Amino acid sequence: MLFSTYTFLLFFLPIVLAGYFLLGRIHWRWSTAWLTGTSLVFYAWWKPEPDQPWSPWFLILIILSCGGNFLCGNAIARTRSPGARRLLVSAGVTANLSLLLYYKYLGIFAVWSRAASGWPEQIPHLVMPLAVSFFTFLQIAFLVDVFRGDKTGYSFWDYLLFVTFFPHLIAGPLVHHRELIGQFKPRITVFHPRCFAIGLSVLAIGLFKKVIVADNLAETATPIFSFAAEGTRMLTMGEAWVGALAYTFQIYFDFSGYSDMAIGISYLFGLKLPLNFNSPYKATSIIDFWRRWHMTLSRFLRDYLYIPLGGNRKGPSRRYTNLMITMLLGGLWHGAGITFVLWGALHGLYLCVNNAWAGLRSRLGWRPMPRVAAILITFTAVVFAWVPFRAGNYELASHGNARLAWNVTASFYQSMVIPQDGPLWTPFSDESIMKFKRAIRPIAYAVIIAFFLPNTQQFLGRFSPHFRVQKESRAPRRRWWGWQPTPLAAALAFVLFLLVTLEINRGGEFIYFQF
Repeated sequence: MLFSTYTFLLFFLPIVLAGYFLLGRIHWRWSTAWLTGTSLVFYAWWKPEPDQPWSPWFLILIILSCGGNFLCGNAIARTRSPGARRLLVSAGVTANLSLLLYYKYLGIFAVWSRAASGWPEQIPHLVMPLAVSFFTFLQIAFLVDVFRGDKTGYSFWDYLLFVTFFPHLIAGPLVHHRELIGQFKPRITVFHPRCFAIGLSVLAIGLFKKVIVADNLAETATPIFSFAAEGTRMLTMGEAWVGALAYTFQIYFDFSGYSDMAIGISYLFGLKLPLNFNSPYKATSIIDFWRRWHMTLSRFLRDYLYIPLGGNRKGPSRRYTNLMITMLLGGLWHGAGITFVLWGALHGLYLCVNNAWAGLRSRLGWRPMPRVAAILITFTAVVFAWVPFRAGNYELASHGNARLAWNVTASFYQSMVIPQDGPLWTPFSDESIMKFKRAIRPIAYAVIIAFFLPNTQQFLGRFSPHFRVQKESRAPRRRWWGWQPTPLAAALAFVLFLLVTLEINRGGEFIYFQF
């Protein structure tokens, strides 16, 4: 069940909210139990294929995973022997990674093995559980935090709600156990009209980003990448850049919009989630980009991979090696394909160059690059890296057809830098003709929104219902255009909801739905 569907918005969410606050009048534990049960229903609603019968297996799997990790975490907390604690945390992390490897990577490894050696004769067909990457990462962080000294003291039901809480279950943000479970207190079941108004406003903004902006961009990006996969001719330079830019903004508004929806829905229940995006395309460097893009994943990779590898504590060479390893594994986490690894490798290389340049500039006393130039260079590098990431979708859809994904990537790279003969824009086929003006219009709107308008948390200002992964540098400034609990804000939210309801039946894809 996606947030941007009539089923969720008109039926599931109102029923869950009504039950939550009504049961909270009896006892707050009843309301959290209701929230846990409805979150499990939300998870179980998904079926790999719409025409297949419903299967309880994935629901049982996530409950067993939560139970095993909860028991392991408590065992770590009770154990005093350092060696036994290391053994327990290693076993717990290995079990989580084994689950992830089995469902997400076994198929692609079998494809590679068969191509190299002819074994196995039959490729196993495994259906990846919904959100397996997210709920395994959440629980790995829990085990490591307990090993490092975090206290538990939770009931299993609190832990189960922390993992399965439906606003963040499908695609994050990746929240720490202490950040969410600590909010499960009696006061959360008290209905606050201002919290409700703020939550609805953020939900409306997120829906607008996803349904109106991202889904319109997909109508440009998808045909161009599909045409490149057909390989009937080379893309023109105009086609390649339009396709790459369309996907660059599609994935941002798709994922940023979904994160806004998660934060807004959570606040309807009186719960806060961490901020996940902060205008990443305004970044002045790749280091700055990763402080703004998927901020909770960046935090996880830093705290549980980069720093344990040694971080920057053992000299520049070791730091660059650690950066590359971290980003390569970050790319592999997104998908089981060579092009996802290429995406990670590019960002690892970017970070190494960025750190080296920052060190050189500091030693020589050079002034920073002009802000506009820095943003343009960073954005261009990010666009080039998104090409293999999008091409990797073909690899997944084609059961490990790495050659196809690689060919799409190479075709885009060649067309983006080498002009092709012929007009800037050529019809894809006689049956489907994409006009240049129609393709470029959603990109132009996306550029205006991403670069020149305030982001969600800037618009909400001090009312923004999130907590930051990083400390605030300064308190949000009050702007004349900022959100206020007034009839005008209610009217704006109503207009956004109206626009979304007119477009929501198109059924646009959600890029991070099965990562």
